[in-house]
Amino acid sequence: MARRGRNGPPRVVVVVSRFNDAVTRRLLDGARATLRTAGWTAGAVDVVWVPGAFELPLAVDRALATGRYGLAVALGAVIRGDTAHFEYVAGAAATGLEAAARLRGVPVGFGVLTCDTEEQALARAGGSEGNKGADAAAAALEMRRVLDGLEDGASA
Repeated sequence: MARRGRNGPPRVVVVVSRFNDAVTRRLLDGARATLRTAGWTAGAVDVVWVPGAFELPLAVDRALATGRYGLAVALGAVIRGDTAHFEYVAGAAATGLEAAARLRGVPVGFGVLTCDTEEQALARAGGSEGNKGADAAAAALEMRRVLDGLEDGASA
């Protein structure tokens, strides 16, 4: 399934933005359901809340630096407003999470919604457009399998 953590079975860290929590709580529900289906018990999944999407990369990087986690999922919702703030926050989250994954060599599922409206975000958080939190967890799980295969010398 996933590589073993330093002190036993693999663990997952899910880092969630409190900003737009009506959306992010639904993303978290989707991620948890996907992880549960893949065999992770609730006790093997640590959930860490941060103020907003901008703070996701630092928390993910610190969590991965501990060596306790075989994968991470980052969840947030950045909704466009009347200023350029949207672009800065969304860009920083994406760039920072990619850097943390590459630096630590641990998959990070990117579940940060970038939507024009709250209605669009809710549609992607368990509504008519599916649950992107579930999709982010599934992507992290798949990448864990790919990396494990590469480490074991198998073709991915």
